Amino acid sequence: MMSLETSITQLGNLLLGDKSGHLYRLVLEKVEKPLFEHILTRTAGNQLRAAKILGINRNTMRSKIKKLGIQIEKYRLGHG
Repeated sequence: MMSLETSITQLGNLLLGDKSGHLYRLVLEKVEKPLFEHILTRTAGNQLRAAKILGINRNTMRSKIKKLGIQIEKYRLGHG
C-alpha cells in the first residue's frame, strides 16, 4: 500500500499544472470525499462517531455529507 505522503506528493505533482492558484482547494476536493466515505464505512454510517474520528462537529459532518453528495444510507448496517 502506498504511503499517504507518497500519495499526496503524486497528487500534488499531477495538479501542479493548474496555474489558477487553487492547488489547496483542488487537493481537498480530491481527498475529502474518499476520506469521509472511508470513515463512514468504518463507523457503519454513524455520523457522530465519524465526526469524532475526523475531529469535527456533527453539524459540520452533516453539512459536508450533503455538500459532497454522499448517500449516507448506503453506509448504514443492513442497507445495501
